[in-house]
Amino acid sequence: MQALKELTSMRVGGVPASITVCSTREQLIEKAQEIWSTGEDWIALGGGTNLVFAEDVSNLHVLQIKTSGIEKTKLDGKQVWKIQAGVGWDELVAESVAAGLAGIEGMSGIPGTCGAAPVQNIGAYGQELSDVFLRAEFLDYESGELVILEPRDLKFGYRDSAIKRGRTGIITWIELELIDLEGLSRPLYSGQIAGALNSEMGKHVSLKDVRDSVLKLRAAKGMVLDPQDPNSVSCGSFFTNPIVSDSFARTISDEAPKWESQEDDGLTVKLSAAWLIEQAGIGKGFSLPGSNAAISSKHALAIVNKGGATGEQIAELARYIQERVAAKFGINLVPEPNLIGFSV
Repeated sequence: MQALKELTSMRVGGVPASITVCSTREQLIEKAQEIWSTGEDWIALGGGTNLVFAEDVSNLHVLQIKTSGIEKTKLDGKQVWKIQAGVGWDELVAESVAAGLAGIEGMSGIPGTCGAAPVQNIGAYGQELSDVFLRAEFLDYESGELVILEPRDLKFGYRDSAIKRGRTGIITWIELELIDLEGLSRPLYSGQIAGALNSEMGKHVSLKDVRDSVLKLRAAKGMVLDPQDPNSVSCGSFFTNPIVSDSFARTISDEAPKWESQEDDGLTVKLSAAWLIEQAGIGKGFSLPGSNAAISSKHALAIVNKGGATGEQIAELARYIQERVAAKFGINLVPEPNLIGFSV
């Protein structure tokens, strides 16, 4: 049986009790209910890009989601796409851009599968899944029933949802609403993308140009999976950008990158976790003595496996980063990946 390090982008994790590959929605539902009936530990595995496993996972049963298919319904100026959970997220973005549909172009290059996307409300460069999300089919662990979850049920937040906060189960498909703007993007809400395209915030530009620009920016940070780039052996951003009160933010240096929080209430501010990490004395490429886990040489927010690292070494470095940032700024950085078999 494969070790989980062979199925995850961080390349850590031991051999589980079982791995069941589910290639259809019906098979996924059937196998999940079978495992749940035993009361044993389990996890759903999509792209494996947001998971850090311990070496000892011998009691864990893995449901590997390999479902595929997209159903498309045309409406006036819009399309509703129903996407099976196992479809790759960037595969979906590429298809939407090719179809001339706007809504998710700014989230190009995000690894993982569509079924995992609502769990942490993925987002980048001014767009979030919640902007286009309509509903999802969810196999509820507590009841064993299939239910439809709408945005109000998922209670989306910044890299957060009701599922991430403890509603246990498996998403089988999601529905998104995409907009036909005749090949143009949604209004730009990322200064980085606007600058890269010599445009302005709020302007519409070519969908292809936005996707190409996002992929270029992500690759420069090691945030696009690439077998030739050792900095992509990671989970991408390891910590979420902390949201603090506006009064607290004013105690941080004016040089610190700061943005309005999602609520945009004027009372809270989002800070750059990467900036906090570097200002706490942890630079790009940093590694603890004797460890094969390191900070990416391209981006301070990513922890990478230099080769042969264990999940415990990844977690050890993450804890060290948290301690240094907390000591200097009084801020607790929250991990973005799911940590299986240990805690940070």
